[in-house]
Amino acid sequence: MNPKILIIGACGQIGTELTQKLRKLYGTENVIASDIRKLNTDVVNSGPFEVVNALDFNQIEHLVEVHKITDIYLMAALLSATAEKNPAFAWDLNMNSLFHVLNLAKANKIKKVFWPSSIAVFGPTTPKENTPQYTIMEPSTVYGISKQAGERWCEYYHNIYGVDVRSIRYPGLISWSTPPGGGTTDYAVDIFYKAIADKKYECFLSSETKMPMMYMDDAIDATINIMKAPAEKIKIHSSYNLAAMSFTPNEIANEIKKHIPEFEITYNPDFRQKIADSWPASIDDSSAREDWDWKHTFNLESMTKDMLEHLGDKK
Repeated sequence: MNPKILIIGACGQIGTELTQKLRKLYGTENVIASDIRKLNTDVVNSGPFEVVNALDFNQIEHLVEVHKITDIYLMAALLSATAEKNPAFAWDLNMNSLFHVLNLAKANKIKKVFWPSSIAVFGPTTPKENTPQYTIMEPSTVYGISKQAGERWCEYYHNIYGVDVRSIRYPGLISWSTPPGGGTTDYAVDIFYKAIADKKYECFLSSETKMPMMYMDDAIDATINIMKAPAEKIKIHSSYNLAAMSFTPNEIANEIKKHIPEFEITYNPDFRQKIADSWPASIDDSSAREDWDWKHTFNLESMTKDMLEHLGDKK
């Protein structure tokens, strides 16, 4: 039997592509997209869509009952750079939306929850290279603090109430289908748009800032595969480290130059540099690879080629 899925935050960077992939997998009518407002987008127009406020428990519960939902993917969040500008709202949205969904699972109204965490749970005191699954976590950003607290609550609800909640710590995500959504790793998306449009880009991070990144296709595959895995394979109920590649702005610029030789990059670091400096440069994701057979497909070279092809077609 196919799951009946509700995606909260379906119009965001991840939600957009996740919705489309899940609809292909399980049938359009089995995947209910929802977001705070109804935009004129493919996600809204290509299947069932509901307007929902992730902070309104009654609204979410109503959708679960009406659509007989079994699985919720909670993708609504205020991301790192945006959250720094509005800490109280970021905490409210990132935490209380999670409580609403965990409490629905605790009451047996749904069977399974996916909640994304992030490399933002790590902080300046975390080992920077090959960051282990279990390590020092002292996040120094509003977003990271909320994700770290969320991980603890996911684990708690699993241990105490038996809730089947699954999570991965996304690295920086790169996608051609939706513009960046207010994160610190957004430069790695924006740089492609600017390379095609202007042949130049001013980067808000310094040239040698190395960060873990992943192409959106791989992130979507990981999200779907962790949810498809048998419950006994999920050994970690806080959140799994996930990795594909790590690179610097200088390295991605050089890769783009192979396709657009006249492309130029300049550097003007802003407040996001401090956020980036507090995060890992590379991630050890061996637990995900061992427990539920995670493997990535795209590296810097193949991702760059795919991004430029897709964005070139969009022009």
